[in-house]
Amino acid sequence: MDILFFKLALAAYLISTLGYIASLLVRRVLIAKISTWILVTAFTLHTAFYLAQLILTQALYVKNVPETLSFFAWILCGIYLLLQLKTKTRVLGAFISPVAFLLMVGASAGVAGSVSIPDTLKGGLVTLHVTLSVAGEALFALASCAGAMYLIQNRLIKRKSIGSFSRLLPSLKELDNINHICLLWGFPLLTLGVLIGSVWARTVWGSHWQWDPKQIWTLAAWLLYALLLHQRLAIGWKGHRVALFSVLAFLILLAGFFLEKAFFNTLHNFM
Repeated sequence: MDILFFKLALAAYLISTLGYIASLLVRRVLIAKISTWILVTAFTLHTAFYLAQLILTQALYVKNVPETLSFFAWILCGIYLLLQLKTKTRVLGAFISPVAFLLMVGASAGVAGSVSIPDTLKGGLVTLHVTLSVAGEALFALASCAGAMYLIQNRLIKRKSIGSFSRLLPSLKELDNINHICLLWGFPLLTLGVLIGSVWARTVWGSHWQWDPKQIWTLAAWLLYALLLHQRLAIGWKGHRVALFSVLAFLILLAGFFLEKAFFNTLHNFM
């Protein structure tokens, strides 16, 4: 049953993606609104998939790259929908929905149904560690999407070629505000997730720090976003510089994830 929910969610993500693309091509706000509701349906089905797994296994288990991609897509979509309620920036879904769909396509190769869960991966600490860390990274992904939209719209404005497209796009100020909100929430969530993870590591591996490739790369990403947040809050960075830094920082974070999985043995092979 849980795999059925996954497949239905994948189909809904695809339909939502096609709808958002159509809304950009024909420049109709109504299509973007319909696509948002389809995205809500996709998220609901995706949530049902995880609820079914929790009922069957009593744990939230993310044991490999495909399942990490699925979990990231779920968190990313959920946070975007919450953010959309506040900001009404439906067109941002044109970035989020395709990303979620592609993540789900990658996940479809290895997501399994209910499985036997090792005792070390059961319990509240590991669930909080994974959820908070992924939520922080999902907010960084949203910040990078808002940054990418800022760079695109800023370029269109400078070329005076934005035209009727402006009806769909948020203002530069709104995009900068979304970036700010995502960074402001993403950084403490990642920090809390890392701290809880270190406590859990102590109970499982006997030490808070193991010089594990995942730990090292996460620390590097944390320092990078700490620098970005410092520059924004203390130095007064905004607009183009923050947008560009957000995009580059997330690309570095993403590259690190795939490099770590491809070339290093890690204690985090369950993710």
